[in-house]
Amino acid sequence: MHRITGKAGGDSLIEMSPTDSFSDDMNGYDQRASSRTGSQGPSVSPPDVCVETCESLNTSLVCLDSSDLSDCIQYRSQPSEQISALFGIDKQQQSKDSVFFRDGVRRIDFVLSYVDDKDDERKQEKRRVYESNLVKVGLELETEDKSESEDGKTYFVKIHASWEVLATYANVLKIKVPFKVADTQDNSREIPMNWLSTPFRLPKDIMHPEPDYFTAPFNKEKSDFFLIEDKDTFFPPSTRNRIVYYILSRCSYIREECGDADKKGIKRLLNNGTYTSAFPLHDSRYWTKSKDANCESERYTLYKHWARFLCFFKEQPLDLVRKYYGEKIGIYFAWLGFYTEMLLFAAVVGTLCFIYGFLTYDNNEWSKEICSEQIGGNIVMCPLCDKKCGFWKLNTTCNSSWQSHLFDNVATVFFAIFMGIWVTLFLEFWKRRQARLEYEWDLFDFEEEQQQLQLRPEYETKCNDRKLNPITKEPEWVLDRTVTDIAGKLCLCWVTVMFWISLIIACIIGVIAYRLAVYAAFASIMKDSPTNKLEVVGPYITPQLATSVTASCINFVIIMILNLMYEKVAIWITDMEIPKTHVEYENKLTVKMFLFQFVNYYSSCFYVAFFKGKFVGYPGDYAYMFGKWSKLRNEECDPGGCLIELTTQLVIVMTGKQVWGNIQEALLPWLMNWWGSRKARKHPESLYSRWEQDHDLQGFGQLGLFDEYLEMVIQFGFITLFVASFPLAPLLALINNVIEVRVDAWKLTTQFRRPVAAKAHSIGAWQEILNGIAVFSVVTNAFIVAFTSDMIPRLVYMYAYQPDGEMNMKGYINNSLSVFNISAIPPENSPENGENPSWFNDSITTCRYRDYRYPPGHEKQYSHTMQFWHILAAKLAFIIIMEHVVFMVKYFVAWLIPDVPADVRARIKRERYLVQKNLHDYEVEKLKIQLSQQGNHECAAGSLRVDSLSALRSQSMRFDSSVSSDHNLTCEVATFV
Repeated sequence: MHRITGKAGGDSLIEMSPTDSFSDDMNGYDQRASSRTGSQGPSVSPPDVCVETCESLNTSLVCLDSSDLSDCIQYRSQPSEQISALFGIDKQQQSKDSVFFRDGVRRIDFVLSYVDDKDDERKQEKRRVYESNLVKVGLELETEDKSESEDGKTYFVKIHASWEVLATYANVLKIKVPFKVADTQDNSREIPMNWLSTPFRLPKDIMHPEPDYFTAPFNKEKSDFFLIEDKDTFFPPSTRNRIVYYILSRCSYIREECGDADKKGIKRLLNNGTYTSAFPLHDSRYWTKSKDANCESERYTLYKHWARFLCFFKEQPLDLVRKYYGEKIGIYFAWLGFYTEMLLFAAVVGTLCFIYGFLTYDNNEWSKEICSEQIGGNIVMCPLCDKKCGFWKLNTTCNSSWQSHLFDNVATVFFAIFMGIWVTLFLEFWKRRQARLEYEWDLFDFEEEQQQLQLRPEYETKCNDRKLNPITKEPEWVLDRTVTDIAGKLCLCWVTVMFWISLIIACIIGVIAYRLAVYAAFASIMKDSPTNKLEVVGPYITPQLATSVTASCINFVIIMILNLMYEKVAIWITDMEIPKTHVEYENKLTVKMFLFQFVNYYSSCFYVAFFKGKFVGYPGDYAYMFGKWSKLRNEECDPGGCLIELTTQLVIVMTGKQVWGNIQEALLPWLMNWWGSRKARKHPESLYSRWEQDHDLQGFGQLGLFDEYLEMVIQFGFITLFVASFPLAPLLALINNVIEVRVDAWKLTTQFRRPVAAKAHSIGAWQEILNGIAVFSVVTNAFIVAFTSDMIPRLVYMYAYQPDGEMNMKGYINNSLSVFNISAIPPENSPENGENPSWFNDSITTCRYRDYRYPPGHEKQYSHTMQFWHILAAKLAFIIIMEHVVFMVKYFVAWLIPDVPADVRARIKRERYLVQKNLHDYEVEKLKIQLSQQGNHECAAGSLRVDSLSALRSQSMRFDSSVSSDHNLTCEVATFV
């Protein structure tokens, strides 16, 4: 074997000789041949046709290097026709709903499809060269003619990887495989009243489809060291398609003499239309088992026990998900399930806080004063906008005041502190759960073993220099970039990101301007609106509510539109950076997307929480958004506070996003699949081939899983950053996530092609983003309680300014409203004729407004009172105390809970110990066999025995030193032996 493509010494594709692939003891297949016309690549055949097949294959490979590739393909197809005739396989009697080649032996590991355009010879040439190069590296191809496809114009190229190819690349990718049945004891104790959880459990064969093994990286030279019972099934389909995709993404589609290293990989061929799709096959239909006894029908099992909504209360079969889809998708569903479980605790506490607000409804003294005819009915409030807004009475805000009490009460402070601790517990316990999955799924050495093997083909093709790796001390290809190139690209990328973030901020400012401009219009229109006469809903329909709801809906639409536009921009600028590994690529894209989405989704909530009503001024000296010339006066909060508006904003954006997301995720793929397969559904099952069924499904795109993470992390931000304003947010998130788990499972199992399996040992950059949100949420909730809620002003009044010295809230409303002389209101701020209500007359000389300022006639009139500064100091003190208390508890809990459970650490050490021990014993046995085979040659045996014994002795010394060097390892392993 030798390298054939790319740069010397740095290639990842290995050429297989025909004799290797035909070796019976290496590929482990029955002596049967492909019966499909157009079959390509090495295959095993009976002795009487073996010579002909081998000779035709060799001739084909020679022909492929020549210019006349079309003649070569025709010549290569002739032996397959003879083999088909020899075995007498009738393709019409054979069901096409199968995951095997026509011979029923070789499994289809990947499928390529294309529409042959006779006028585009360049695409035809690329396909011929690409497929010939796939054959050179050992893959076996079988082409389905367009006449047999449902639309009559699509060709399907089925790909099979033989044992030789799988073993070679499993060695290259260091794929872990079993070498010993696990003998660690299950230390889990019987949980009291375990029978209560029985309805939520799945059968053991579904939860744990495979026995527990100790594993080690595969070594082709020591294949007999591993537990290989059947070479056909030793590598599961997810591993097989991962290996094949690794080859497809690195195989060239131009001739070697052209020398353009950039022209390689299936991704580029898909982008330029040479192939229309590339995908591994599902193993069966999702609603019924496969009729082929050799097919696992794991897709059906997943649908039956996992992807149906009626299973929402059941646990997830994560091991089966990982086996079928790979570790990357498995770790996502593990995280989503764990997040949903932890939400249950937050939802219960949040609901209790809401119930507390409801039960203390009658104790709400300040709302009683607002609604009272004697107090609220006699307080005349200053106009809320210029010209179009008249004077109004305080008791018109009675309903919003009662609503605000549901969320703005003493329990709000408790819940904000609780959520600061909850988020820490969630992240710490997830680290422990993730560590256990890393061990169970053989990912605990992922960083060391897989990082360099996850190089992106796009990066490899750009490499133009060799440097010494400081770790391996071996030369490796690197991308030589100048400082100017790096600085230029980074500058362009981040300037683009900042431009789009600025665009979002501009849109939010536009929405704020809309709120300011429209409020006056709503106030004028709704003054005599018929809705005011409705008994039930009339009092709730106010200009404030109409403005808040319409602005929130407009903001939501803007968010959705900008999302669609920015996603493409983020991918483009990340591609331009040429990240080295897949992990690095995803991390860079994650940071760019989240920064954008953070501003996009949360900016409107930040405005309502921290800016609205804070910079208003007072009658006679109001503050304007763009200056007085704009006539856009800054918004004021209701006397009940801005918290209820923040709640409204949060509910609309959060709920709207979740509902729209579920519709987009479930309904859209279903409609597209239903429309795309409308003709094929009329065909008999036996003629609607497995590859055509999957071809008609939606492709699981580059950002398939990325979008799922982003959706959940944005939701996580809503329930942590602003949860003090809406304790029911975790409950809404819990309900959504129970549905989300099954919707994601359903669409992945029924509406999408099978994704290429990929490894991942964690949720990646999302972990750090969650940590950042957790820390930031403590600050935002402290500020919400201090500045958005009226909690602190009420407490200051009760403890320091209650006139009777009693611990109650009587007189709070009158104390919190300042007085202004109506005659001092400038003409440009005064209501127009006809805007004032009928009860307003000239006898009313003053109006009230929300603030703590001295009344007219005072020597410091209209300047802030001492109570204002007392309240401000109390707010700042509360923020500092709350932040320090929560942070101290957070970091103490994080320190108290180890990231890796003790039993997992011990099992990892035992597995490493057993790998060393068994490899040592394996080498010893090999040396013994070599010595016994040389027993008849005394001279040679003596020499060999001395060398072998010395090698054996040195190896034993190395093994003993490696074991004895770690005393902790020996102690912990002893607990398992």
